Amino acid sequence: MAPHLVHRNVSDLAEETLADTPVTVISGARQVGKSTLMQQLISDRDARTINLDLAVDRAAAERDPDGFAMQYPDGLLAIDEIQRVPALLTSLKAAVDQDRRPGRFIVTGSADLLSLRGAQESLAGRAQTIPLEGLSRGEVAERVEDFAAYAWRLPAGVPADRPAYTRRDYLEIAAAPAFPELREASARARGRWLENYADRVLSKDTTDVSGITHLDRLGPLLDVLAARNGSEFVTARAAREVDIPERSVPAYLRAMQSVYLIRVVPGWSNNRATRAVRTPKVYLSDTGLAAHLAGVDVDGLEREVSSTLTGGFVEGFVVGELVKQRAWSQKSYSLSHYRDNHGREVDIVLEDRRREVVGVEVKSAATVGAGDFRGLELLRDKVGERFVAGVVLYTGTRAVPFGDRLWALPLATLWEH
Repeated sequence: MAPHLVHRNVSDLAEETLADTPVTVISGARQVGKSTLMQQLISDRDARTINLDLAVDRAAAERDPDGFAMQYPDGLLAIDEIQRVPALLTSLKAAVDQDRRPGRFIVTGSADLLSLRGAQESLAGRAQTIPLEGLSRGEVAERVEDFAAYAWRLPAGVPADRPAYTRRDYLEIAAAPAFPELREASARARGRWLENYADRVLSKDTTDVSGITHLDRLGPLLDVLAARNGSEFVTARAAREVDIPERSVPAYLRAMQSVYLIRVVPGWSNNRATRAVRTPKVYLSDTGLAAHLAGVDVDGLEREVSSTLTGGFVEGFVVGELVKQRAWSQKSYSLSHYRDNHGREVDIVLEDRRREVVGVEVKSAATVGAGDFRGLELLRDKVGERFVAGVVLYTGTRAVPFGDRLWALPLATLWEH
């Protein structure tokens, strides 16, 4: 591996999938490293690579998708950006049905293939998806971090202080884009890159995937979401702010979600059947992009450290890290948020398959007090013995117990375990 390449923590999972599944799908936003990961996975395999962003390959796939899928029957066919030719999904199904040998295909997609316009096939039972996000903090530090597994062990462990980080360090980390290409870019270069990235994904990819043509409305809506990063999403309010029909907002939201510009976190309920009707929270998938679109930098975030703006960005960063870690965590967990009818809330609720719960509050302040645990105490009382731990992640340095199964932990705990 070249020295400048970062080892991706999903690599082991991808190797396992190649060994036991006919089609491996690497899915994620543009420029998060899908093609690079695919090349690393096939470097020691008998493989042929096709890039459907290239006009000649795309034209060949569109003309004869069945023949295209069968062009390398004895080896591994690697197809980049498969969402450009949705008909290929049906052809891959036909090819796999003739030969279910593991590791026949590896494909990348910059759009959710299950919501892809024109796709007639889900590849259910024939494919496994490897979600790839931007670089996690553990990947940058060459560590396989797993906060959920650590949190589930908290009752038996003694957390450590994290004196190496200041509040400004945390704000810089939260506001930094996670795209591999921008790791060493200057602030000026980052700004230009992010501006072009948002414009191109909105103007091209969302149209290809969803068929939406009113592109002048997508940009303002994304800007509003960036400024309200981590807020509960109310359709009527968003429609008023962007001056679009309320009935159009869900389609715009789905379009941006399908190309991984945003992530939607559902509301949590003790009754699983009622969760779908809870108001979701919406975050931009990359907090560096969110900060750029909201027009703020680290100095601005630090000046307003107690504001909902700064709190939303830090919370969005934590949510993003937990989503990334979920791909390789030893714990299988869902991620949601909780808010009751009286406005009492918990930023993040992690729940495993045994219905055990870990609550996480996120604070951008460097100090924490008893009042910061009210939502976690409510959640603890609500779920009883299923409540494993409640954690307030904050930008201070001390790890401090705050009562029954409750802890205040430095934010770095998120990626240093």
